[in-house]
Amino acid sequence: MVGYGKNPPTQAHHRGASVPKTIVNSNVSCSMSFVYLYYKDEPNPNELTGAILGGPDQYDRFSDKLWNSSNTKPCCHSNSVAVGVLAKLAASP
Repeated sequence: MVGYGKNPPTQAHHRGASVPKTIVNSNVSCSMSFVYLYYKDEPNPNELTGAILGGPDQYDRFSDKLWNSSNTKPCCHSNSVAVGVLAKLAASP
């Protein structure tokens, strides 16, 4: 989960998190993102606090790299198990 714990992920595969603040009305194209931002090995300029990322692979390895979307992409289909468990815990008296 981004922003929590001792060593949270810092390179979520998310355009809003990885594209830095730009000058008003400047053009941020998809190709520009790949050329200048996609392979930068540093924390994203914007944090997605609370986002649950894809998580480790089948061997329990996690690569906190923007370009490793299977580990670092925040999305519903990879988080549905966690959401179900948390919903059940929240509903418990």
